[in-house]
Amino acid sequence: MKIIANNYTTGEVIKIIRQWTELTQKEFGKTINRGRDAIAKIERDENKISFNKVMEIAKKHNLIITIEKK
Repeated sequence: MKIIANNYTTGEVIKIIRQWTELTQKEFGKTINRGRDAIAKIERDENKISFNKVMEIAKKHNLIITIEKK
């Protein structure tokens, strides 16, 4: 499956990654050393996460984030 990340907030991208890995917020949080509450806040865009961290998370879960010219 492919998404166009430009159409989503950072929190929504993290939620999509979590859903694709079929993990709960708690389980997903453990994979990136964060708690369930932190993941919930990131997914709601209440806590920000850097692009570098998003890339690190994607790589850890064998997902590819690409940038292409329109």
